[in-house]
Amino acid sequence: MSRNFYILAATLAFFALLAAGMSLAPASFHPGLPANGSLWRSAALLMLLLGLVAALVGMMSHLFEQVDRRSQEARLAARRKRREEKN
Repeated sequence: MSRNFYILAATLAFFALLAAGMSLAPASFHPGLPANGSLWRSAALLMLLLGLVAALVGMMSHLFEQVDRRSQEARLAARRKRREEKN
């Protein structure tokens, strides 16, 4: 699950860099597209922030999956230990 968030974060970061580059390019290089540099910069900032949020969600979900896995392993180990003590 967290891998999907990492992929989303990388994609958004790539498009943010692309939009930031478009804000620096002159208007003649992209005919038919918005030539307003502040529009490209604000789109880049928004995509970068969304990418950072997606990366944070990916890290948090990975941490919670790891905690859940380790607690399940600890429960199974305790159950095995109790069964061995009975026998």
